[in-house]
Amino acid sequence: MATGSTRPTSRDVAQAAGVSQAAVSLVLGDKWRGRVSATTAERVREAARRLGYRPNLAARNLRLGRTRTVLLVVPALTTEFFAGVYTGAARIAAQHGFGVVLYPSPEGIGPARDPFASAQAALDGVIASSMAADALTTIRGDQLPLVMLDSDPTGSHGAATVNLDIADGVRQITDHLLGLGHRHYLHLAADIPSWTFDVRARELTTRLTATPGTTLRTTHAPMDIDAARTATTDALTAAHPHPTAIICDDDKLAAGAYKAIRRLGLRVPDDISVTGLDDLALATAIDPELTTVRLDAELFGERGMQALLAVLDGRTPQQGDIPVQLVVRGSTAPPRPS
Repeated sequence: MATGSTRPTSRDVAQAAGVSQAAVSLVLGDKWRGRVSATTAERVREAARRLGYRPNLAARNLRLGRTRTVLLVVPALTTEFFAGVYTGAARIAAQHGFGVVLYPSPEGIGPARDPFASAQAALDGVIASSMAADALTTIRGDQLPLVMLDSDPTGSHGAATVNLDIADGVRQITDHLLGLGHRHYLHLAADIPSWTFDVRARELTTRLTATPGTTLRTTHAPMDIDAARTATTDALTAAHPHPTAIICDDDKLAAGAYKAIRRLGLRVPDDISVTGLDDLALATAIDPELTTVRLDAELFGERGMQALLAVLDGRTPQQGDIPVQLVVRGSTAPPRPS
């Protein structure tokens, strides 16, 4: 093993494994198949582990013209959902020798300051949520290989788009509530101009319009519990006929709806059923626990990173939306008989 402060080199690994430096480069660069035997490759890897050898990534990146760094642009981190997206993206990135820099767009949407002297020079690619898409122009991320998350696939600026099947999530919610007998609905919508929230509103309207005898009112609120409480209170006070179910765009909005319902002297789900969307930790912290749609944030991040790696390699990314799942808990029940 190398002693003192001397860092082991590829020549040390080659000598320890009894192979050439070229063979070491092939094995540690994962380009050995068809060039050296599997036995030799394992011998090289074992020698590298024993010596504590680490490739000089800076030098290799200069040769390849890559920094092996990806920027993940998301809305301001107001929920753990985007922490999960980062965890999934970083897991796949690490498996391929890439690092992920997380950049929350100020206020969730809108322009962002370039976190680098030049994003184009410092990055290999960008993964961005549609809710943070406006940040891309400022950081020049729109001129880099780009994968969009939660974005309209027909109008995306990205080389690839990765989506959760949000429309199906809304269908699952409405089918559940219709099956319970609910006909009068309030949609507590996120006051954020984003494709993903447009999908929720459009699918909900389409689904309920196709069912005779239903009514749907919509009120908007920022992604904030107190704002959601105020919006729900105003809507319930003015609404006629009185809704028996509130469909919320997000679990945080649902928590605000709970507070409004209780302050009005009503109960969930006896008087009003409530649903969310995300299945955050909050969904099981409130009482009764929230019926919501589970979104696999880590898988979402994994698929986003896999799509970007495919784009960088000139391959076609995996197609198809990521499935979502309705989780029925105690916040939904049949409406009271009129």
